[in-house]
Amino acid sequence: MRKHPLDLFSLISGAFFAVIAVLYLVASLNDRTVNGHLVIPAAFITLGGAGLAAAVLAMARRGRR
Repeated sequence: MRKHPLDLFSLISGAFFAVIAVLYLVASLNDRTVNGHLVIPAAFITLGGAGLAAAVLAMARRGRR
């Protein structure tokens, strides 16, 4: 199997959405609710940070400053 470069954006996005899914699952099992007013901004902030980290990593691999 050939080694491929790390796709940081996909890794962070997938991990974040898995955490959100587990949060909703645990909340539903305990008869609780999840405040969407906190989840939506957290999603945008996390995805923006992941995009920024992926862009910086890609620039560093190309040798740009």
